[in-house]
Amino acid sequence: MSNGTEVECPKPFLNVVGFDNGGFIEGRVCQPYFDATCCLPCPMTQWAYPDTFETMSEAANWVSVVSTIGCVFLLLSWAVLPVEKTFRHYLSISLTTAVVFMNLGFVIPLAAQPEQCFDAITPNSMKTSSVCAASGMFIILGGWAGVLWVFLRALSLHLQICWQLVVGRNFMWFAQVVGWGLPGVGVVLAFLLSGVSFRFGQTCHINHKNSLADLWIPLLVFSGLTIIIQFATFGYCIKVYLASLADNSASTEGSNMPSYTNSIRTMTPKQAYRRVRRVIALQWRGIAIVLIIIADVIFFSVVFVFQDNTVEAVKNDSTIARPWALCLLANGGDKEPCLELASALVVNMPTVGAVLFLLGMNGIWLCLLLGRWSMITGWRDLLISSPSRSKREFVSVDARLDDLKKDTLTPISPTLARSGMGSPTMHNHNQDPESGRRTPDFFGQTQRYHTPARSFSSPRPPQQPQQATVTWDPTETYARGQSPGVYSQDGNPNNYVNPLGMNRL
Repeated sequence: MSNGTEVECPKPFLNVVGFDNGGFIEGRVCQPYFDATCCLPCPMTQWAYPDTFETMSEAANWVSVVSTIGCVFLLLSWAVLPVEKTFRHYLSISLTTAVVFMNLGFVIPLAAQPEQCFDAITPNSMKTSSVCAASGMFIILGGWAGVLWVFLRALSLHLQICWQLVVGRNFMWFAQVVGWGLPGVGVVLAFLLSGVSFRFGQTCHINHKNSLADLWIPLLVFSGLTIIIQFATFGYCIKVYLASLADNSASTEGSNMPSYTNSIRTMTPKQAYRRVRRVIALQWRGIAIVLIIIADVIFFSVVFVFQDNTVEAVKNDSTIARPWALCLLANGGDKEPCLELASALVVNMPTVGAVLFLLGMNGIWLCLLLGRWSMITGWRDLLISSPSRSKREFVSVDARLDDLKKDTLTPISPTLARSGMGSPTMHNHNQDPESGRRTPDFFGQTQRYHTPARSFSSPRPPQQPQQATVTWDPTETYARGQSPGVYSQDGNPNNYVNPLGMNRL
């Protein structure tokens, strides 16, 4: 049997002779058998996992569909509804977009139902399947963007709480460059240095070659930095809280509170705690999202790297898979009795299912934490009130100007004028043009206390000369100058009559 073409591989293995070099050649699972090379039929998951694996994978993809619908609802709400209904922010919008990209990596294969194998022993790659290329690209892009945007969100929160900084336009442009520039570079490097192929399930994942350097290690580095920054922020919050418990000073948020730009050293512990508590109350949803997505990414990275290394070890050392291969040979290619032996070669099915479902649920978490009930009411008002609103907008410009003049010329009482109340045209309800682009000042601008000019609370005399005392001259009005029962200056009594005693006997 010197010729490999004359050797017939035992079931279920196939002889490599007769298959061309198409597809992802490195994805074949082959071992030498006498003078021939016998390969496991494609896909490998069909032999290493039970038949329910494909059902589980498809169910996880459907979870991604629901997640994508929730993310699209958020994006449409932020784009259409007014900001007071949605409280949109570019950090939330970008993170939701990143999760949509990741979900598309699972939704596209579910819709296209691609062929996983190029031939009987070779899986498809990005060069032989456009669906594989699109799926792998969206997963890598979404993974990169998701990690970076939660990193930027954690960094923004850290700067606000620990350093008392308001992140503005400069930070926004920096975040856009980092949050979308690095993922684009990461996708290009991953495709050039590693490539993607069908590894397990209908979704394409990055190949083993150079994958640690161009994907997994950078993702884990940014994930680690995010965790460090997040826990540093938590540590600072705990420190401020403990300091506020030991602070006995009766400080308020009044005149002695330092301004937002002052050093935090000038604040008392209670004042610092109030500011930190205010930010936490407004940003707890973002904190929860950061922890959830980072946990999912780290879990997925560790599981996939372990799976990748195990498969490569089986290819390089045939003794690892020998008990399982002998079991398949002894049972004539029946995988059911050998699944227990196969569990030592791959990650167990519950762990893989947990990874896929957790990745698919990221959009659902975003919808629950970033969505608000005011979005529902905003869409209701928009859809129900749209006919009446369109009829009102059909009025000519001159008519609307007349209405505006009527509102402007409406008489206002002096009391309302002094109190700042009047016609609706006096109030400016326009939103800040930078709304949604700049992180709001969650701490609030502190009002400084200005001492009145004629205040006598300090020892110094008043700054302005004393004015003459204002008196009331009764001769200038129609009121009486004397009280009842009081005689005038000439000694004659006033002719005052009590109206309640006119008919008294």
